[in-house]
Amino acid sequence: MIHNFESCLVRQFFYFIMEPEKVKELILIGIPDAHVEVIDTTGTKDHFSVIVISNSFVGKSMVQQHQMVYKSLGDYLTKEIHALQLKTMTNGKW
Repeated sequence: MIHNFESCLVRQFFYFIMEPEKVKELILIGIPDAHVEVIDTTGTKDHFSVIVISNSFVGKSMVQQHQMVYKSLGDYLTKEIHALQLKTMTNGKW
């Protein structure tokens, strides 16, 4: 019984690892014209600071911009990514 519990913990541990480059890739798939910077803020690969610059944000509120990024990250946002500090802006604001 303990062996199964330990192997379950190991599977869960590896399931929650997300490379910063993967975060960037997912955002670029959803927002192809974006410039994306991703920093792993804690070294644990589940807390990130992200800057996304895109003209796709023109005419959108900050909430709408953030929703676009969240949509790009999909289910990763509730599983592998535990915390996301997000800053979005248009190219003109950069």
